[in-house]
Amino acid sequence: MEVGRLRALLELARCGTMAAAAEALFLTPSAVSQQIAQLEEEAGVKLTERIGRGVRLTPAGQALVGYAERVMVVLDEARSELAELRREIAGELRVAAFPSIASAVLPETYKALQHAYPRLEIVLEEFDPIEGLTALRSWRTDIALIDDLSIAMGDSRESVEVVPVAEDALYIAVAADHALSKRPSVSVADLRHETWAIESTWSGFGDILTNLCRRAGYEPRINAKCRGFEMAGAMVAAGCSVSMVPGLRLARLPAGVTWVKLRPEVRRKIYVAYRLGERNHPTIKVFIEEIVRTASRLLG
Repeated sequence: MEVGRLRALLELARCGTMAAAAEALFLTPSAVSQQIAQLEEEAGVKLTERIGRGVRLTPAGQALVGYAERVMVVLDEARSELAELRREIAGELRVAAFPSIASAVLPETYKALQHAYPRLEIVLEEFDPIEGLTALRSWRTDIALIDDLSIAMGDSRESVEVVPVAEDALYIAVAADHALSKRPSVSVADLRHETWAIESTWSGFGDILTNLCRRAGYEPRINAKCRGFEMAGAMVAAGCSVSMVPGLRLARLPAGVTWVKLRPEVRRKIYVAYRLGERNHPTIKVFIEEIVRTASRLLG
């Protein structure tokens, strides 16, 4: 059975639709459908069945998914052992990271590894934690930086392992002349009458904010959904919105914006994640060692 077809089946099992699986694999839905059809022909049995707009695995499909996951782990282990035997840290390493941790630690991590291993080519790509974990599981990246606010850590351990990198807290960003700017701390309840600017590219951020506000007894009024903090910061500086920002970003807030502690404190743990079969891959190991060391030096 061809490995690419097994990957298509794995993504379909995770995503539930041909369209979502295709997006995760950077393929068209028809290409994924064709791969599944070819896999069914090889297996000699139906692996999926239609349910409305979605797809459900048959018992045979569910059984094959279990084997496919084990095959992928073994292939990763084989690549890791071959890399160890070459005794060289070289080639391409793809890293997915969300903006606040990426800007805080990845440049120094990159520089240190480039100096130590000139034949190692690190390629960084910005993903939010959920997207990064999806990319890792579908072999589109080799490393993903994730956090436990966006991802239930129990779920993330199904096919990957994680190593702690840093801890961070969330703060409230307000205009420098805002009435709340002089307070030592604010609660979410204090912000009941504010409008919010959020970074919509972090898919978990809106849910976190909404859940916090609902616990305080109200629905947040969001007047700006921004692709990055540049627009959100401008809205805050102008007094049009408040925002929620990670502590990692406090040193780089734009002019006219200040921060206030959130009460009670909301913290998150940040991890570096890698696939289960690559725990002994030398390139993965040196990257993890260096990012943990860099984070400890810069953030500890």
